[in-house]
Amino acid sequence: MKLHEHQAKQLFRDYGIPVPEGRVAASPEEARAAAEALGGNRWVVKAQVHAGGRGKAGGVRVVDSPEAAAEAAAALLGSRLVTAQTGPVGLPVNAVLVERPVEVARELYLAVLVDRARGRVALVASAAGGMDIEQVAAERPEAIHTVHASPVSGFQPFLGRRLGFALGLDPGQVRTFVALAGALHRLFTERDASLVEVNPLVVTADGGLVALDAKVVLDDNALWRQETLAGLRDESQEEPREREARAHGLNYVALDGTIGCMVNGAGLAMATMDLIKLHGGEPANFLDVGGDATAERVAEAFKLILADGKVRAILVNIFGGIVRCDLIADGILQAVRQVEVRVPVVVRLEGTNAEAGRERLAASGLDIIAASDLTEAARKVVAAAAGARGAQGGIPA
Repeated sequence: MKLHEHQAKQLFRDYGIPVPEGRVAASPEEARAAAEALGGNRWVVKAQVHAGGRGKAGGVRVVDSPEAAAEAAAALLGSRLVTAQTGPVGLPVNAVLVERPVEVARELYLAVLVDRARGRVALVASAAGGMDIEQVAAERPEAIHTVHASPVSGFQPFLGRRLGFALGLDPGQVRTFVALAGALHRLFTERDASLVEVNPLVVTADGGLVALDAKVVLDDNALWRQETLAGLRDESQEEPREREARAHGLNYVALDGTIGCMVNGAGLAMATMDLIKLHGGEPANFLDVGGDATAERVAEAFKLILADGKVRAILVNIFGGIVRCDLIADGILQAVRQVEVRVPVVVRLEGTNAEAGRERLAASGLDIIAASDLTEAARKVVAAAAGARGAQGGIPA
């Protein structure tokens, strides 16, 4: 779950991490009042969306009067901001953050995240702040500095000093940096985050350190421990089908292809998508119905897949361990009858009661294509999608 910048910065304040003085506004009048309350003669008006690259997309504007702040807010509020991270549809702007500008001498990068390969929390820093860190890592990997906190002793000051001197900070700034990095690590662990990122972390003209931006992503699996933060979820920033999937206990991510995928287990889902691509197709989604899938949940999964008008064929790949394949077959038949599926459906069932499941599908009289293994299933669904004349609902190709 992502937080908005203004929400993340409030968390930063709670942990003693310096951020610019600012106020959130949901109307032009509130933006004008925020600028007047903050004082000064220049302000930054920043669109609040769950995506980076706002500056390049016109979502960050510098103004020199409260009236100009109101005008900038009026232009942003109610619009959809399209950035490199949002896709062509963009995300709705329902609020802006009005801040006093900071006099910047240098821009740095600092993040706390989980290094799954090492099984530890990593602190990643770079002197190339304000840039796309992925681009920096690809083009100048030597500019990325990483340390790992011990799962036993946690973050230690020597780790912060190592990063601070690698960034070229002077001794006084390094002391400040160590405290700031420690606070970020504490926030990360205490708030069950999966990512805390500051880009840029700026060195101000007077030598101080300020988090000019703030990004916090929370671990969905731990939200039950973070009730207050869970209440900050902004569903308007989420893909509607992903929101609907969560309500039914499904893990769904929309993609750009034409082959819908329904699989039980995240690893099997990834392998299924890989094989579809290997055989020349493009997945339309990632969808994990879970190890305890029911017929009702499978039916809801079908509805989600078919809500995407680009889908030309569906591959159902179920390995019955905890879940029984005959129950999955019931769900498939229930869904096909309920939502009038008009695209080819390829089904591969294996595991517990797989034979019974295949028999139920074969006896149904419905046009369902059976596959005996995953490779065959991938080939069949790619061929079916290529031969389809229209998407679900009769939409012309």
